[in-house]
Amino acid sequence: MKSKIIALALFVSTIGIVAFYPAERVVGANTGSNGGVSTINVQTAGRSRIDVVFVLDTTGSMGGMIEAAKEKIWSIASTMATAQPTPEIRMGLVAYRDRGDAYVTRVFDLSSDLDSMYAELMDFRAGGGGDGPESVNKALHDAVHKMSWSQDAQAYRVLFLVGDAPPHMDYQDDVKYKDTVAVALHKGITINTIQCGKDGSTKRRWEQIAQLADGRYFRVEQSGSAVAITTPYDKKLAELSKELDGTRLYYGDEEEKKQQKRKVAAAEKLHTGSSVASRARRATFNASKGGESNFLGDGELVEDVARGRVDLSDIDRDKLPEPMQSMAPADRDALVVKTAKRRSELQRQIKDLAGERSGFLEKKRDSIEDVEASLDDQIYTTVREQVEAQGMKLEAEMPAY
Repeated sequence: MKSKIIALALFVSTIGIVAFYPAERVVGANTGSNGGVSTINVQTAGRSRIDVVFVLDTTGSMGGMIEAAKEKIWSIASTMATAQPTPEIRMGLVAYRDRGDAYVTRVFDLSSDLDSMYAELMDFRAGGGGDGPESVNKALHDAVHKMSWSQDAQAYRVLFLVGDAPPHMDYQDDVKYKDTVAVALHKGITINTIQCGKDGSTKRRWEQIAQLADGRYFRVEQSGSAVAITTPYDKKLAELSKELDGTRLYYGDEEEKKQQKRKVAAAEKLHTGSSVASRARRATFNASKGGESNFLGDGELVEDVARGRVDLSDIDRDKLPEPMQSMAPADRDALVVKTAKRRSELQRQIKDLAGERSGFLEKKRDSIEDVEASLDDQIYTTVREQVEAQGMKLEAEMPAY
């Protein structure tokens, strides 16, 4: 008992220097239990909310933009994470093609688990299409109607429609975009349109959709016009990000552990399959307050013990992380303390390097021709104006490239 008290005291003092955990994060309980302790569901209270859905044309001509999206999701998330008050950020995705292609739409609901969404995005390859108009109407309808949009009146709800071809207006059983836009406005969803390429008919439709939906239209090159800057800090940040993921200890019942394993698998997939720069951007996001939900998920033991949500001794053995199940109680306490210390150090290193990376990018940005016309800057300008209209302030002075 004495060793346990000492361990927990050391643990508390360690957690005191971990600025990563925001004070406003609270917990609600459901009917499940961990040996008499309610199953932890991460909730957010007193925080602003940002819901972002990308409606992305994935036909054959969109290969460049799809790759740009894979590189820029974490940049966009990091930029939004600078909003004040610190928001809960959720993202969703609707990929679309056309009738007769491999699929018409594929829908991935809004979630704060950006890793899992990104893991799905990694699998997308451009294909199909080639015959002009696409199923834009169906994609917009699914995005507005099939997503679990926040009901918070103060939330920033935004949809980015990204494509290079106009909608089919000849499908008689489609809900046309004007009707869908009306529903979006009723739900408080802003629709911005991003045109890839120079097709005139697409331009007319995209401009009309944005105008009707209180959004913004802008055009980028077919390749996506994204800023691509490699920094000397990317490799180390990617390595630290993987190490930080290794400090997560998940607990819960069998079903909860299945969900946690899927989250871990998604992170492992991006560590092995995404670019070094993308992993560096993810590290920066995960080390921010806005990125904590993506980093931790639900049922993370170090976090929950640190916040006093559970007592390690009250958790049933079979609900502990597998490596801890055969440990003596004192050894479990020691592992939690050790893991908390390591996490704190990794977060400090990531934040320091992220600051240096940001300074490097700021200097490089000045040498980029027409940077204001890039995908990064146009999304940044759009988001900044729109979140401020919702009562939030974007602290970033430039995109998180």
